Amino acid sequence: MISSLRPFTALIAFSAVTLSALAAGSDWPQWRGSDRTDVSKETGLLKSWPADGPKRLWLFENAGQGYSGPAIAKGNYYTIGTRDGSEILVVLNANTGKELWTAKLGSILDNGWGGGPRGTPTVDGDRVYALSGPGDLVCVNASTGKILWQTTMKSLGGKTPNWGYSESVLVDGPHLLCTPGGANGTVAALDKLTGKVVWQSKDITEPAHYSSIVPAQINGQAQLVQRNEKSIFGLAPKDGKLLWQTSFAGRTAVIPTPIVRGNEVYVTAGYGSGSKLVRIAADNQVTEVYDNKVMKNHHGGVVLVGNHVYGHNDNGWVCQDFATGAEIWMNKSLGKGAVSSADGMLYCLDERTGTLVLAEASPTAWKEISRFTLSPQTKIRSEKGRIWTHPVISHGKLYLRDQDLIYCFDVKAP
Repeated sequence: MISSLRPFTALIAFSAVTLSALAAGSDWPQWRGSDRTDVSKETGLLKSWPADGPKRLWLFENAGQGYSGPAIAKGNYYTIGTRDGSEILVVLNANTGKELWTAKLGSILDNGWGGGPRGTPTVDGDRVYALSGPGDLVCVNASTGKILWQTTMKSLGGKTPNWGYSESVLVDGPHLLCTPGGANGTVAALDKLTGKVVWQSKDITEPAHYSSIVPAQINGQAQLVQRNEKSIFGLAPKDGKLLWQTSFAGRTAVIPTPIVRGNEVYVTAGYGSGSKLVRIAADNQVTEVYDNKVMKNHHGGVVLVGNHVYGHNDNGWVCQDFATGAEIWMNKSLGKGAVSSADGMLYCLDERTGTLVLAEASPTAWKEISRFTLSPQTKIRSEKGRIWTHPVISHGKLYLRDQDLIYCFDVKAP
């Protein structure tokens, strides 16, 4: 009798552990989350908010300048800010907002749209990697802040883009990937433990723009998908060999991160550029599926939920059919801004007012449920700057940032 109960008991124990893991939520260890989609794996979240917004758990007021988002791992919140004349990696307790430590990266990017960092740190095990606006790349111990190695985009042949380095670096297996741009190779792979250069992309030598690399499996082949001002391309992770490339007429600044689904790659950009979907064949031949102006996303990013892309197209909030590129709906009841998704909902942030809308990720219509406006708001933002840091949902918490102010809200359903 006892032996017959053992499998059942083990099943109960396993189920309890599984449920506990689910209840604990998901880490957000890098830009746009663990898979770089800006779609959180969180479930059991609030489907509506009180009139003044969800409960604020804490407010941190000393992050300094910048638009860096958070990486959240093992109970810590990592971001990049400024203090005492330097860009710094700032680490907080993700549950309380208490500062744990900082690490100096280098000089502060000076820019009319707002100085300071743009990229989000990347956490990989016991290490965290951070790229500053001027291009200082630092690897530090994730628990202590001790600097393990550092290098610069300049030393890799790069030149700081007009609005600063905005990429969030990628860890892929043994490599740390970054996009310095320049004649030595647009993309570089470094040994993530030492910072030593492993390869640079000899076939792609264009200047860096502002997008981040996406790792992908396309037709069973590992690839690194990135873009520059005029093209989209895939590289072999082992040696940086160019696997495929296709044109995309970006203008001025190419910013949003590509979306990869199966053997299809979607990109969008602002300044009237539009959106494009391509299909990659097994022999790496590229077929254009569509290239249109339905989505013209500047820098708030877009998310793919189900079979539809959601984001702001410089005219309004848009739902676009991923497969065909057709516009499904447009709504102008909220200003331009960034978007993230979790538990079937969209979190849409108005960059000018700091108003955050909770809406259903619905292909039938804009279905706004709740909204509130951030308060207090920063007093150090540039006159031309906006609230450009993307919303992040991790472990039942919503994190927002307005320069020196970092907000944490409880969005877990009771």
